Amino acid sequence: MVSGEVPSSFDAYKRKKFFKDARHYYWDEPYLYKRGPDSIYRRCIAEEDVQGVLEQCHGSAYGASYIAKCDPCQRKGGITKRDEMPLNPILEVEIFDVWGIDFMGPFKPSSNGHNYILVAVDYVSKWIEAIPCPACDA
Repeated sequence: MVSGEVPSSFDAYKRKKFFKDARHYYWDEPYLYKRGPDSIYRRCIAEEDVQGVLEQCHGSAYGASYIAKCDPCQRKGGITKRDEMPLNPILEVEIFDVWGIDFMGPFKPSSNGHNYILVAVDYVSKWIEAIPCPACDA
């Protein structure tokens, strides 16, 4: 392909198909690239390097198509949307800037009549404050 020569064993049909397909390839020493339907050139991988590239991609976010054919991954199964926990990123800025606050209870009433505990946790330092409350309202 680089030299522009067609194998002598090609008949007219194979020769025509060869040149038609060659339009989608680009040689940039030492790599061969193929233009996809989205007009993006992607590097072609040598046959002996394919397995290594696939295994390297297996653990990455781009490995979905490889994982679909990976026997251990298929035996283990995947997490469905129903089983998946939602991801809620937490911005951690400075100590005591971001708190998680919630009520615990109801418990047996204390001697002061408190049934609940208002708990506040600082996300950065994990500092905890707990305040007894008679009810779980504002």
